[in-house]
Amino acid sequence: MDLEEYIIQGEPGRKERAENWQVAIGLQAVDGLKPSRYLLQTAQEHIEERISMDEVDRRITSYYQSEAGRREQEGTDEADGVAARIARLLAEETFTFSPAMLASIHRRLFENILPRAGRYRQTNITKKEWVLDGDTVLYSPCDMIGATLDYDFAQEKMFSYQGLPLGQVVWHLCSFVAGIWQIHPFGEGNTRTTAVFTIKYLRQMGYKVDNEPFKRHSWYFRNALVRANYQNLPKEVGRTTEYLELFFRNLLMGEDNELKNRYLHIRWQDNSMVVSEPCMVYGTEVGSEKRTKGTEKRQKSSEKILALISENPDITTELMAREVGISTRAVEKHLSNLKAKGRLRRVGPDKGGHWEAVGE
Repeated sequence: MDLEEYIIQGEPGRKERAENWQVAIGLQAVDGLKPSRYLLQTAQEHIEERISMDEVDRRITSYYQSEAGRREQEGTDEADGVAARIARLLAEETFTFSPAMLASIHRRLFENILPRAGRYRQTNITKKEWVLDGDTVLYSPCDMIGATLDYDFAQEKMFSYQGLPLGQVVWHLCSFVAGIWQIHPFGEGNTRTTAVFTIKYLRQMGYKVDNEPFKRHSWYFRNALVRANYQNLPKEVGRTTEYLELFFRNLLMGEDNELKNRYLHIRWQDNSMVVSEPCMVYGTEVGSEKRTKGTEKRQKSSEKILALISENPDITTELMAREVGISTRAVEKHLSNLKAKGRLRRVGPDKGGHWEAVGE
């Protein structure tokens, strides 16, 4: 039985355990890892309450000491072990909002798997990123990790979400989560740690978290964090949480924004660029997209923009970008193309004027 079936059937206990396992398995994709078939079988037995989480741990340890486990491809042992630990952590109804909790989550996820589990890194790092064409985010200096985390957590504690529209809640959460990730407290495993911390933080605040984005789009989540912390002004690339906000709007508001990794690439223009995506999405390898699909996507985006303008002639490019799920630069290119085709015109000045859709 696929884990999705337990959710469809709707039995509360099984549904919750299945959702935790789906998130745990999906999050392995952020580091290009894929759990083994053996883990999926073991997870099903736990969901059905035939075995406990302690038994899950014992089975995984035993499996990788066996001949069959040793034949598994490299990385499945880490993926299986960490996935089981995430499932356990998500099932626990305990949480403290503090840097110590963040470190505790990292330790529990990666103890005996990664060196210095639960301890801050002691060296400065860079990481080549696909979405940045091989460039890196500038991470926090190692000697400032503790002080910077303390400051960010203190600021977040003083912030009140009470009475805020959910859209503003999403924007502030994205800023906080992106900031914590950029500090990059640990040498490895930061994204999985940040994701687990975020889910538990949201649950503590009473928000119902839709597990689907973390289950199927965890690599998008990581790339959105990268874009939220990168700028290169000569290349006209600035920090933006717009992509992360789309993820969180799906997570908390039940929206269905399209989450495609290629849209996050700094050279993605007008949704037409052909980009090969070296990633795994819930165990499924994602390859290059055909140019015909890019053309279809452009057409759909243009029609969405025209519809938005028809509903609200004063709409801003920023709001159009959020509603369509593309960058503001891409919106501007769509607007220029639509004007050139005679389907759109600007009435009045850039500031104070409005758009007018004129049809084909």
